[in-house]
Amino acid sequence: MLKRALTWQFFFLLFCSSTVIALEDDVLAMRPLFTKYSRRSITSTEFGEITAVEISDGSTGGTYQLQFITLEPNSLFLPVLLHEDMMFYVLTGSGSLNWVDEEGVTNQIDVKRGDVFRIPSASFFFAKSSLESTRERLRIFAIFDNANNAHELSVGAYSRLSDLVLGFDWKILQSAFKVSPEMIEEIKSAAKLPAILHVPSKNETEQTKWQARIIKALMGSGSYELNKKKKTKIFNFLKAKRDVENANGWSVTVNKKDLKGSSFGAFMVNLSKDSMMAPHWNPMATEIAIVTHGEGIVSIVCSSSTYESSSDCKNMRFKVQEGDVFVVPQFHPMAQMSFSNDSLVFMGFSTMAKKNYPQFLAGKNSVLQTLDRDILALSMNVSNKTIDRLLSSQSESFILSCPSCAEEEEAAMQEEIERERQEEEQRRREEEEARREEEREAREREEERKKEEAKRRQEEERKRQEEEQRRREEREAREKEEERKKEEAKRRQEEEKRQQEEARRRQEEAAKREEQRREEEEAWRKEEKEAREREEKEKQEQEARRRQEEEKRQQEEARKRQEEAAKREQEEARRQEEERQKKQKQQEKEEEEWQEQEEEVRRQEEEARRRQREEAKWEEKEASRQEEERQKKQRQEEEEARRQQEEEARGQEGKRQERQKEEEAGRWHEGQQEEMKAKRQERERQERQRQEEEEEASRRQRQEEDARRQQEQQEEETRRQEGKKQERQKQEEEEEEEEEASARRQQGQQEEEAAKRQEGERQEKHRKEDEEEEEQQQEEEARRQERHRKEDEEEEEEDRRQHEEEVRKEESEEAQRPRGKEEQEARKAEDEDRGRREQPETEEEAARRQEEERQRKQRREEEGDQGYGGGGEGRRALRNIKRIGHYF
Repeated sequence: MLKRALTWQFFFLLFCSSTVIALEDDVLAMRPLFTKYSRRSITSTEFGEITAVEISDGSTGGTYQLQFITLEPNSLFLPVLLHEDMMFYVLTGSGSLNWVDEEGVTNQIDVKRGDVFRIPSASFFFAKSSLESTRERLRIFAIFDNANNAHELSVGAYSRLSDLVLGFDWKILQSAFKVSPEMIEEIKSAAKLPAILHVPSKNETEQTKWQARIIKALMGSGSYELNKKKKTKIFNFLKAKRDVENANGWSVTVNKKDLKGSSFGAFMVNLSKDSMMAPHWNPMATEIAIVTHGEGIVSIVCSSSTYESSSDCKNMRFKVQEGDVFVVPQFHPMAQMSFSNDSLVFMGFSTMAKKNYPQFLAGKNSVLQTLDRDILALSMNVSNKTIDRLLSSQSESFILSCPSCAEEEEAAMQEEIERERQEEEQRRREEEEARREEEREAREREEERKKEEAKRRQEEERKRQEEEQRRREEREAREKEEERKKEEAKRRQEEEKRQQEEARRRQEEAAKREEQRREEEEAWRKEEKEAREREEKEKQEQEARRRQEEEKRQQEEARKRQEEAAKREQEEARRQEEERQKKQKQQEKEEEEWQEQEEEVRRQEEEARRRQREEAKWEEKEASRQEEERQKKQRQEEEEARRQQEEEARGQEGKRQERQKEEEAGRWHEGQQEEMKAKRQERERQERQRQEEEEEASRRQRQEEDARRQQEQQEEETRRQEGKKQERQKQEEEEEEEEEASARRQQGQQEEEAAKRQEGERQEKHRKEDEEEEEQQQEEEARRQERHRKEDEEEEEEDRRQHEEEVRKEESEEAQRPRGKEEQEARKAEDEDRGRREQPETEEEAARRQEEERQRKQRREEEGDQGYGGGGEGRRALRNIKRIGHYF
């Protein structure tokens, strides 16, 4: 089946590309697909909306507007004046449509799902949706034709009544209606209502009244009553007799006979899963279709031999879904395919209402069947045998079975899109490369020109700069000479000022150092006295502090022991609580496992019931499928018998003279055929009965297998529950053993804690002894360090006085020197700068020297302590000796 469908598609494309003649250039501008997201919104309110698309038929230059009108339950579409004929199809919901034609005749029809009707142009038209229990919206597809009108589509398909009236000036309205200016002003100042409104529910009498008021307002007099309505016949797709119907789908066509006065035709096609409308074309009209259900693939062939080399006209395939609009121009072969997961339903309008029969390429009614086989074989460049096999393979007509055709077409479409995208990218890359090459050459030419221009400007600039440089150098030389003279005079003045300032500063520093020395000596004596008093006081405070700390430490140790005992009790209580919570969690876990087991049993039972339901459904589907196959075989047999009868009739017509002689033989032959047919039917019945018995045995075997598996699962579940029960018992025994071990561990921990407590008390006693000894050593070390610090301070003070004395001596010698020349002053300034740069190194050496002096002094003090017998008197004697030495 799949191979045959692919063969037909290939043949369809090959034949269309070589035989069918296309139309003029305007076909190239036709747009084939309008998705539901590309619709233009005309009006939208909470009670309904209207969207539209503009469509070109691609042949005669005609344009059509397709509108999608949606009314919520109990909503009103306000009156409009139709500019063109309006043909509409009701997709869902129900309601009433009212219009007044050019002769003033009032018309009203009740519409429902599947209705198709036409309202002529120049009619006032309005619609109201019904308030149904299901609250289903009234959805209408309406097409407007302006092909026979002289005005352009830009005028619109219709005009609102309020726009017609309020468009005039107030003076014209006052004269035309003979009313007061206040009334005209009230009308013109009223707010403009939306095109769709909600109307409250009313009874039939009240509805008739407001309809009469609308008609009266439209026609301008009271002579037009609602009783002038005509009885109008409405065509309904869903109730009409279907033109084509088989297992693959059905189709219905509406022509001029059913829609009097309409320039449009209408059609509806329902393709079952894995089906295809056979390749065909419309020789008289363009088809505009809207998908009402499902998804599918539409394949259109650009069959023009005139434009086969043009890139604007090419074969196309595209995917459609519910709400999409697709257009197929006149003479363009097409095929529609449904997917394997859902059916495809679409309705549409043809641009010519008179009878126009589609021409099919495949099936029993193929136009190829009318052509001579030899001519057809030459046209296809194949053998007659291939043509015979091609035309005799398909026994169905119009709607064919085509498994996975839509999926394969979609895959091919995706590959084609990807290939076109790659080609487009390659073309863009080549164009971009050519453009970059042109830009590069243009840049090179421009750069060459700029280089020449820059070189010329550089030469001129160089000459100008050389001249300016020469003038600038001369000017700078003069300025430098003047600046040098000014700097020389300024430097001499600053040097004199600096020397004076330096001499004054040295005198002030000498006086300040002398004053500071006297103050430091006084402070040193005072500090020495205070240090002795402070040392005695610190000793007393340290002794008192030590006693307080000892008492505090004893109290702290007692508190810690109490806290440790309380902590141990809390730890034991917490452990017991954890044991209790653990047991509780274990019990909860066992309850959850038991609930899970019950849930698993319920799930298995539910699964078994579900499998039984699925098997019952499968058996029903299998029975339905077998019944369909039986009916299909029966139809084929009847068709075969009818064809044989026709062949026999033609044979009898061609041999009229031999009919009497062969009449007996013909009857005997017919009897043999009927007997053979009866035998064949009996064999088929027996074969079907045998298949049913085998299927019944297979079904019973599956049920027994499922029952056996379910029993095994229940036994397995019982064993698992028994194992869990034994595991819980074992776990309880382990918990009891763990509690006994815990009690033994607790007793051992208490004995161990008592031993640790005794060991801690012993260590605490030793620690206190060590701390007391360490405190005594620290106090002794602090007294020794304080003594050394004071001696270091005294030596540093003595060194500082000696250094100041040397500085004063140098300053007095320097003041007595005569002032030298400018060169000596310059050298002196350089020496001072060098001294300032070397000052960090000098300070480092001084610090190192002081450290060495301190160490030597410390060694001398140790030796002096040993020589003088230690104590304060020996140290004071040593300091007196040092002072005497410094003095001399």
